[in-house]
Amino acid sequence: MKSKVILNHKYSSLLTSDCRYGLITGGRGSGKSYSIAVLLVLLSFEPDHIIIFARQTAKSLVNSGITELQEKITDMGLDDYFRVVANEIENKQSGSKIRFIGLKSGGGTQTSNTKSLTGATTLIIEEAEECVEKDFNKIDLSIRSKLRQNRIFLVMNPTTKAHWVYNRFFQSKGVNPGHNGVVGDVNYVHTTYLDNKENLSESFVKQLETLKLTDPASYNLDVMGGWLTKLSGTIYNNWSMGEFPNDVDVIFGSDFGFSRDPDTLVGIHINRRQRKIYLKEHLYQNGLTTPQLAEIYQNTCGNRLIIADSAEPRLIAEIKGHGLKIRACTKGAGSILEGIKILKDYELIVDPSSKNLMTELNNYVWLDRGNIARDDFNHLLDAIRYACTHYLRGGMSGKHSVY
Repeated sequence: MKSKVILNHKYSSLLTSDCRYGLITGGRGSGKSYSIAVLLVLLSFEPDHIIIFARQTAKSLVNSGITELQEKITDMGLDDYFRVVANEIENKQSGSKIRFIGLKSGGGTQTSNTKSLTGATTLIIEEAEECVEKDFNKIDLSIRSKLRQNRIFLVMNPTTKAHWVYNRFFQSKGVNPGHNGVVGDVNYVHTTYLDNKENLSESFVKQLETLKLTDPASYNLDVMGGWLTKLSGTIYNNWSMGEFPNDVDVIFGSDFGFSRDPDTLVGIHINRRQRKIYLKEHLYQNGLTTPQLAEIYQNTCGNRLIIADSAEPRLIAEIKGHGLKIRACTKGAGSILEGIKILKDYELIVDPSSKNLMTELNNYVWLDRGNIARDDFNHLLDAIRYACTHYLRGGMSGKHSVY
């Protein structure tokens, strides 16, 4: 077996560890995806493995996942050892198989049947920050093959410390973020671009190091893979993570970006009886043209109403011209505080995929000089406020008055 690729030394322990769990975290440029692909190839040379590579939603995972892994196999000079059969890659020498699945079926609202995990010895969950704990518990119980050691690898970009992974694998075990090593039944691997500099361009490294000076918070979170801590004085402390429900009425809020600010879109389900508002981020991006924005709205919202920032009536008119159902929000004196009060009267449930929304919730604070919200970290939160104020204070009647 001849290879041109060397596995990062921090990952090599995952091949020999007796731990059931491997928790792999890291920041931008850390080489997580590449190292995991190499790890999968090496594991497949052990006989009797069924290795499952999973993401939260299938999308084009089967084709893209197989293509990505085939590229790594070629890089390692091992093409003769593998063949592709349907949605899996088989190691011809050992008979072990690598399969690709989405943990969610269809529109991403139903947990996949655990029968797809039958016989699995190793499970890799990529983008594990999007996996909710109740789904993970169900999946965890499905990895129980007697043929080989059972392994579950969680590969993720750290997010907020409110995430169940942080509570379960760090806080409850007294493990510091960024730890490398074994604690109990968990093998921790954390890498940054500093562990992968030999594979990065000089200009990319300089870009990251400039970010360290210009935006230390973003550098710590996105580049060094730090966990986001809630700032003191945050406005919304009434939120937790939970899955966006299936087959419910959904409304949408949107805020338009200016200069460096992003355009945003949020899906919202309001349950008045339970006093809960469910939130799911769909768009957080700047530099979009009006046709691009309209296309995203059309694909996400269909013919459902969007309540948008009233500061751009011309943009709203142009988007409406694309056949979309969009209306300007109502603003005025005291509208910000009124909207905040409305949202604070409900329990906010944030879908785990809504990374930018969680960042805003942890950083949206009151100014020192009184009951005034700081105009920062509020692009998604403003969109939510527009829509919820419209529906909860806007005189909606009939079947739409209660969700």
